[in-house]
Amino acid sequence: MSAPTDLEKSAARLNALRDDLTDRLARLKQSARRAGEPLSADFAEQAVERENDDVVDRLREATVTELASVSRALARIADGTYGRCIRCGEDIEAARLQALPASSHCAACQGLNANR
Repeated sequence: MSAPTDLEKSAARLNALRDDLTDRLARLKQSARRAGEPLSADFAEQAVERENDDVVDRLREATVTELASVSRALARIADGTYGRCIRCGEDIEAARLQALPASSHCAACQGLNANR
């Protein structure tokens, strides 16, 4: 059996990341269900509970966003466009894909997106 290609390694990393994010999302949803319980009678405790609810909501939103990015990267692997910038069409730097396997932009185009 031959050694896995870079694309196969990227797909494996993205699939593992998708699984981790899916598990995280399930835990956050479970935590949000508990947050639907009545608030404490103590005003200070209520403030902490509401702040915790807000943090869980933000974490859930970030996880959903990251999960969507990973799904799009897996779709790019399937259609043969993974590793190419969706803006300029140039190859995405290998180090960038190693650090951020769901990257859809090369570093130059990502910089342009950040300046908007």
